[in-house]
Amino acid sequence: MDIRKGRHCVFDLKTHLVFVTKYRKGCLDDAALTLLEDVFRQVCQDFESQLLEFNGEADHVHLLVSVHAKHSVASLVNSLKGVSSRVLRSQRQDIRWAWFKNALWSRSYFAGSFGGATLDQLKRYVESQRRPSPPT
Repeated sequence: MDIRKGRHCVFDLKTHLVFVTKYRKGCLDDAALTLLEDVFRQVCQDFESQLLEFNGEADHVHLLVSVHAKHSVASLVNSLKGVSSRVLRSQRQDIRWAWFKNALWSRSYFAGSFGGATLDQLKRYVESQRRPSPPT
């Protein structure tokens, strides 16, 4: 496991993010995805997080991110989408047709947690904790 430490916490928070282009416009090619990966990696670094894996298709991208405990997933997503949209718009004039009202990405996104243990394993672990007996 990749246990990370903060000043006052120990954590292992990983999330799977999916961003879809506005109206599923298929504007992302290999060069755009390569640029997006670099942008996403830098934004994650700014949030003390790590981009573990990245890939995508013409109309959506997948990111696996190890998120720092002091940052919310929502604030990270907001920066990832905002910065990537601005950078791609300025550097890829040939696909500016895909923006609608200055937005590349749909407002919605998917965020799912993942880790080494299954939900059933975690439930069994929590259930197995020895609860103190009530005082007599």
